[in-house]
Amino acid sequence: MAGQPTFDAAEAVKGRPFGNLPEWDLTDLYPGPESAELKADLERLDREVKDFAARHQGRLAELEPAAMLACIEAYERIDITAGRIMSYAGLRYYQDTTDAGRAKMLGDLQARITDITTPLVFFSLEFNRVPDETYAAVFAAPDGPARYKPVFDRMRAMRPHQLSDELEQFLHDNSVVGAAAWNRLFDETTAALEFDLDGETLGLEATLNLLTDHDRARREAGARALAQVFRRNVKLFSRIHNTLAKEKAVEDKWRKMPTPQHGRHLSNHVEPEVVEALRNAVTAAYPRLSHRYYALKARWLGLDKLQVWDRNAPLPTETPRTIGWDEARQTVLNAYAGFAPKLADLARPFFDKGWIDAAVTPGKAPGAFAHPTVVTVHPYVLLNYLGKPRDVMTLAHELGHGVHQRLAAAQGELLASTPLTLAETASVFGEMLTFRALLAETTDPVQKKALLAGKVEDMINTVVRQIAFYDFECKLHAARAEGELTPDDINALWMSVQAESLGPVFEFMPGYETFWTYVPHFVHSPFYVYAYAFGDGLVNALYAAYEDGLPDFQSKYFDLLAAGGSKHHKELLAPFGLDASDPAFWDKGLAMIEGLIDQLEALE
Repeated sequence: MAGQPTFDAAEAVKGRPFGNLPEWDLTDLYPGPESAELKADLERLDREVKDFAARHQGRLAELEPAAMLACIEAYERIDITAGRIMSYAGLRYYQDTTDAGRAKMLGDLQARITDITTPLVFFSLEFNRVPDETYAAVFAAPDGPARYKPVFDRMRAMRPHQLSDELEQFLHDNSVVGAAAWNRLFDETTAALEFDLDGETLGLEATLNLLTDHDRARREAGARALAQVFRRNVKLFSRIHNTLAKEKAVEDKWRKMPTPQHGRHLSNHVEPEVVEALRNAVTAAYPRLSHRYYALKARWLGLDKLQVWDRNAPLPTETPRTIGWDEARQTVLNAYAGFAPKLADLARPFFDKGWIDAAVTPGKAPGAFAHPTVVTVHPYVLLNYLGKPRDVMTLAHELGHGVHQRLAAAQGELLASTPLTLAETASVFGEMLTFRALLAETTDPVQKKALLAGKVEDMINTVVRQIAFYDFECKLHAARAEGELTPDDINALWMSVQAESLGPVFEFMPGYETFWTYVPHFVHSPFYVYAYAFGDGLVNALYAAYEDGLPDFQSKYFDLLAAGGSKHHKELLAPFGLDASDPAFWDKGLAMIEGLIDQLEALE
């Protein structure tokens, strides 16, 4: 792995075609990496943690309701300080993961925060040993911590999987040289990858972007460059996945987790059977969704078989277009305002106050995300904006996350965090609003077809592709339980789900078997990916209720977002007449995708 994209290549993707792309202003977190405020927070965090442990360790079960409320509020303040420090270090690092100083700062602060917070390990362990009758009485008292009950109900769901205090403390201390270290290795490796395109050196994000190029030869060149570099690095990526999967298996064994996925379901506050119903509904729909759509696309492209570089190709009738940043901003804000002015008002500060980092720059983390930081500050959005229509949808998606995080912040640090199954609601809804607004304005049949096809592809990528990813992870962890996996073993698992999900119209070039290597979710958040499909199905059902004119929909929607993690998905969806535990629920969302494919066929 050599260095970074050349200066000229970086400038080509960063500069003038898109207008002035915004950068983060991180001073809302701290004035700088050497600031007195950051040092003071570290010192205060150390004092407060020690004081908290001295006051409460061994005494939680004896606390009266008002004292328990004060205890939880003190814990929440500690959580905010630690979260603020790590948000700052992490965001600086993601701006340039190849900068040694930023990487050192992140590593040092991770180690320091881990050391400082080790005395807090007792809190959840001891809380889970509070007798049920005591717990119920304390959380039912009018002067007690009743509003925090959903947080601690989720914590107590881990009771069957809790280890001894000493073991839990060991796992806490060991985390910086375990999963966190392998995560950093993955991030730094992918950020430093270089791809040669006819003498031009590009990074990962710019090379992946070629897969949506109008020029089929450029798409093929991009795909082959990706395959060449992934193959060259596949042993390292295989080592990372083998190690993380085994580490997880060891911890799961000690915690007596029934399946590798179970911990994710617990943290998502979703029942395994609900996820299984989602997975089964989507895989059963593969022939009606992806297989059917890609057969259509092959006809549009005049091909008997599609290659992997045709999957996200623009339609041949679609006019290549670069969308400037100002137009992207206005498109999304107008779509948000069309739903409710409040939604646009919540999104606008992201553009005006340095809450978005949009340019593709050397060393910057690939992809896109919205990081909530802490409830006393605000979220930050990372993009790699290259002026494609999909980039506008990504902007709409990440702003949805940002708006959701802003609204949920009123719940406080412990309750604001939304389970992953609901975390994609506002993001996917924001995409849908933007798509519907653009579709309503489009009268030209060719443009309408391109818009519809783009949306169908995005939904297939969100639902079909992510469930295929989930199946790949399930197979990977099951196979790893039987022993070490070679790169060829992992490649074979990847291809088994790709062929099944994409359908018979696809041919797979040599090298595509390694494309699992760059997917960060497998490394950072095992089994995260089904949340995307969950969110899409949920939003499709919500949007159908909106289109059907459900009374007071907007205020119910804002209530859902503002609830953060304070309510179960069943309770949140009840005002909309929806229930995700009903297997038929998922068919409603999948029917919307089928309906869009019907519209495309009607345009033939």
